[in-house]
This record gives sequence, C-alpha cells and structure tokens, in this order.
Amino acid sequence: METLGGFSLVDLFPSSKLVGLLTGAHSSLRKVHAAVDVILEAIISDHAARRSTSSSATNSKKDGDGEDVVDVLLSIKENNDLGIPFTNEEIKALILQIFLGGTDTWTVAVEWAMSELMKNPWVMKKAQEEVRQVFNSKEKMDQLPYLQLVVKETFRLHPPGPLLVPRESRETVEIDGYQIPATTKVIINAWAIGRDPQHWTEPETFHPERFLDSSVDFKGMDFQLIPFGAGRRACPGIHYGISIINIVLANLLYHFDWELPDGITHQDFDMSEKFGVEVTRKNDLLLVPVPYIPHHPE
Repeated sequence: METLGGFSLVDLFPSSKLVGLLTGAHSSLRKVHAAVDVILEAIISDHAARRSTSSSATNSKKDGDGEDVVDVLLSIKENNDLGIPFTNEEIKALILQIFLGGTDTWTVAVEWAMSELMKNPWVMKKAQEEVRQVFNSKEKMDQLPYLQLVVKETFRLHPPGPLLVPRESRETVEIDGYQIPATTKVIINAWAIGRDPQHWTEPETFHPERFLDSSVDFKGMDFQLIPFGAGRRACPGIHYGISIINIVLANLLYHFDWELPDGITHQDFDMSEKFGVEVTRKNDLLLVPVPYIPHHPE
C-alpha cells in the first residue's frame, strides 16, 4: 500500500524513464504487480477448479446459490454475457479494485470520527445522547440524524482517499486560468476541496451542524464534497461502507464512555496526519473505554 500510495517523483514526471530508474519506482511497482498477480491468479484458479469439480451439484441449485463475486465474474466470462472479450486479466483488475476500495477505508473513517469526537467533547456528548436514546427506545438505527451529520463532517475533513482515482481529460479545457490539454492525466484533490474556504465557513473546524440546513451530500452530486468521487466511476461501495461506519460508531458510542489517557486534554489532543493511499493518523489513537451500563426503569 505504501508503494501504491506514497509520494513519488514518478507521479510528477510520469513520462520520464530516467526518474523511474533512478528512484527505483518502476522496479518496485513491477515487484508489487508480480506478487499481487500470483495471489489473484491463485484465487481465480481455485474458484475455477471448485466450479469444475462441483458442476453437477451447482446445476441442481438455484442460480447464484453459494456464489461469491469471483464465481459471478467467471460465469460472465464463460457465458460471454457482456458480448466483449472478458478474460482473467479483467477479472483480476475487478478483484483488485474491490480489494483496494475496501482496504482500511471504514476503519480509518471510524478512527478519524472518534478522534474528532474526542477533540470536540460537546459533539461527542450530543451524538452519544442521541444514540443511547434511540437504542433504549428500540427505534431504528437509521433514526440517528446527528450521528449521520458527524459521519458527513468526518468525510469532509478526512476523505477515505485524499487524491481520487486519476482521470484523463477528453478535450482541452480551461480551469481557473490554467489550460488542461486533451489526454492529460488529472488528479482531483478531495482533501483540499473539502477544506476550501470558498465553499465552507471555518473549513478547519469540525462542525457537524453545518449540514443541518444544507442539501449538500457526499453521493457525488455536490462537487464541493466528493470524498467518494463522482459520476459513473464513483466508489461503488459507498452505501455499504457508510452503513458499516454508522453501525460501528453507534455501537462504540452506546456501549462505552470514552476518555483520553492521563495527562492529555482535548485541547492538546494530537490530530497530526500521515499521507498515503489514505490520510491516517500520524500516531496511533489511544483511548480509554469505560463500559456503559444502561439503567432501565422497572
């Protein structure tokens, strides 16, 4: 992940073979590609072998029973459902995309959400009161509007990937006085967009209430907030990921009260970032959980 997401001069000079040779970036990427290819090929071969040996049993089942995404992709390949060439290379690319898209995304998001809540204890108190009221009254988990604001504000300040997947311009365009030629690789800085003072009041402040009377959402339709990208190539797992984050956060806030280690106050709580495929905390998040025992009326 460090090889794929860390800073490299090759990203600044992609057409220079010399830079790639001097930095060793090309060699590192080839090694990573070879290692990953072996793993993906083994996954596909294993599924293909199981499909072959259990074909009779599979035929007696309903379509889709006991299948995972690799089985579905192999079925598409075998049946030529797409009407275009679909080989193991395409299957490996899709598997890798799914893997990279989900690697650490929700764990990093939860870590940043908890960090912001510890840094802003009044927000923690409000979110915790909402969660415990809903859980105690047996209401639905989707009736947690303030928690959803907390998640949205977390993604504004801490998008899963600070730099979105590169795009290529189809034609020459001008952006803020800069001419972007056709076929230029363009990288969108979602981290900077979420902190742009032209669109956000006090952009560096964690303030979930900013979304109370706002229709801005992170589903890809509002370009001032695109932590998951936009358009047809936006993150396909956004709804699944958000659901997981809401569930994990709600359970953490319901079952525990949280304290900082001795000697640390919320004013001096460290929020330093470390850049990579994702922007993670520079230092590990260390918190003290205190079990919460609800008092139910007799």
